[in-house]
Amino acid sequence: MIVRSIEDILDTDREVDTPNWTSRRLLLAKDGCDFSMHDTMIRAGTETFMWYKHHVEAVYCVSGEGTVETVEDGTVHEVVDGTLYTLDGHEKHILRARTDMRMICVFTPPLTGRETHDEEGVYPLITDDPEAFEAETGISVKATAASAD
Repeated sequence: MIVRSIEDILDTDREVDTPNWTSRRLLLAKDGCDFSMHDTMIRAGTETFMWYKHHVEAVYCVSGEGTVETVEDGTVHEVVDGTLYTLDGHEKHILRARTDMRMICVFTPPLTGRETHDEEGVYPLITDDPEAFEAETGISVKATAASAD
């Protein structure tokens, strides 16, 4: 059993801060689950382009207001407390925060915590054991794995 609080994560390598958001990585690949879970704070007035090319992400808004737009067709969805959206088709999307937002995010495959968005808005597929991951999933990560600086 894993029991962890936000206080356990603050000011550690599990708390990642960027100009648009701060992500507190509650569960990561090294925790041995088939998913990772993040408590993410989105800053009011920001616009963030993302594309989870290698991951499926489910996002549950627990506070704040904003929108998420699918880039391919321009559809805009309101996101408020109690809204869930899932990027099950690896959609390129833009998250716009009207107010500070708090999101609970789940990724599969799980993130390692070393990922950073690249110039395309993509998290690279990083695993702690690429050979085991490939054997289990059939997905080769050698060509897409990159270290996050």
